[in-house]
Amino acid sequence: MYQFKVHKADKLSTALDLFNASDEPAYIAGGHTLIPTMKQRLSAPSDVIDLATIPGLDAITLVGDTLQIGAMATHAKVAASSLVQEHCAALANLAGGIGDRQVRYRGTIGGSLANNDPAADYPAAALGLGAQIVTDRRTIPSDTFFKAMFETALEPDEIIQAIHFPQVDQAVYLKFPNPASRYAMVGVMLTRTAGETRIAITGAAASVFRAATFETALTADFSVSAIEAVTLSAETLNTDMHASAEYRAHLCKVLIQRGVEALTA
Repeated sequence: MYQFKVHKADKLSTALDLFNASDEPAYIAGGHTLIPTMKQRLSAPSDVIDLATIPGLDAITLVGDTLQIGAMATHAKVAASSLVQEHCAALANLAGGIGDRQVRYRGTIGGSLANNDPAADYPAAALGLGAQIVTDRRTIPSDTFFKAMFETALEPDEIIQAIHFPQVDQAVYLKFPNPASRYAMVGVMLTRTAGETRIAITGAAASVFRAATFETALTADFSVSAIEAVTLSAETLNTDMHASAEYRAHLCKVLIQRGVEALTA
């Protein structure tokens, strides 16, 4: 790890000023990606700006039918929140299945979305639930937020303040986790709202994506039989030491089928 300075911001404007005044700055939320890459000297920021000391960034509130979760809310806080459990139990269950207890008490929802790890759980939640990502300067729909592996629509100095989740009629999240890391080899968020089906898949490709052909079939007929003939191409999916692209394609369909069964039981 190279030498660097740590700054604790007391408000968003301070964090922005520190970022723009530094040579090679980096924001830190939970630090589960930044710190390991710094230790391995894959990342070498001159200044690390801690967002954890900014008041109010971890609040969880319900405004009308919209669940608003502050970017610095930890996975443990999201999982334990009665508001999240009542508004969207699938999101609470997702948060409770991230990593281990130590990870859940430090990692944050905003940090996970900003990092956009290809196997992270929260990108599937945001995309599948049709969330809005609110930053210090704009609101970004989840459909346009995720760009590529570890790449989002955020500007270099932009800070996520909160994530707004609209009310859905039904939702379920199913994950096939790596037994060691608990990252998703494949994770599927399946939701239904006003006759529309949304399916977001994480872990299978370089970035989270929507399964459009499955969505179309299930919007017309929400049943397992409706997707018997539907397949997912393995062409753009990941192959690694854990699973081939073909295996992941098959696993995606199996989890979607199980999600439909869970919501129609």
